[in-house]
Amino acid sequence: MGIELKDIYVLRLGHRPFRDKRITTHVALVARAFGARGIFIEGEDNQLLKSIYNVLDQWGGKSYFNIEFVSNPKTLVKSWKERGGKVVHLTMYGINIINKLSDFDQINSPLLVIVGSEKVEGWYYYNSDYNIAVGNQPHSEVSALAIFLDRIYKGEELNISFSDAKLTIIPKERGKKVVKNE
Repeated sequence: MGIELKDIYVLRLGHRPFRDKRITTHVALVARAFGARGIFIEGEDNQLLKSIYNVLDQWGGKSYFNIEFVSNPKTLVKSWKERGGKVVHLTMYGINIINKLSDFDQINSPLLVIVGSEKVEGWYYYNSDYNIAVGNQPHSEVSALAIFLDRIYKGEELNISFSDAKLTIIPKERGKKVVKNE
């Protein structure tokens, strides 16, 4: 794997299958590639599940990256906190991550990172341990998650490799090279 993964999971709120499949897929891809151990997705979407499992099958991570659909994300947040975990809500209305990075260095409990889709209920703002922004301007939840995980791992997540990958990219200055693993 290259680095020691922290106990970080993502909760994707408000997934709407016909509208959000591409963005939610990208949230899952970023979560996997940038060091989260899994994703909870509000709702159900078998096509989305198939897409994510296809990536796990080809590029690796099946042994550690979990995907679960939830019907009541508030129940998940409450039980996460009851078990001693911390909840981080990524929102452009929060405190800039730069001002809270030292807090995250001190946390040893599992993190649940919430990313929304359309308007997020106020309940999440008041029941999260942290409301964190990667900037106080409108932006993508995909970019917010990537930047958040990058700051948590201090760039080391860029060295993640998966032992069960069937395909591996060989970095090149020009062109592209993908090899099949035996």
